[in-house]
Amino acid sequence: MQQDFPFEIRVMPVPVTAVPGQPVEIRMTISAPGNYAGTRYFLRYFQDEGEGTLQYYDQEPYLPNDSYVLRSMQFRLYYISLSQDRQSFRVWISDSFGNEQQLEFEFDGA
Repeated sequence: MQQDFPFEIRVMPVPVTAVPGQPVEIRMTISAPGNYAGTRYFLRYFQDEGEGTLQYYDQEPYLPNDSYVLRSMQFRLYYISLSQDRQSFRVWISDSFGNEQQLEFEFDGA
């Protein structure tokens, strides 16, 4: 029985500008051609440029490079800029079988 299914991540369009202190909503959906009930998905991120926080719904902000379990295959992240500079960060989503996708986000300063 196949348990290892590669996946894709769909991201709804996001604004090009991040206003300091105002959350930018990032809607994501993980889709896989098959679904094994035991598959778990994880997220980690790293801030490349600028200063800000990333969090899942109303939870505490993520720490860079720490791994966090995703509770569902459809979710929202919130990025909050903490400066008026250009912002960029990367998000890695992996599954319990070692498959991984990387996404990059960039925002102009406001």
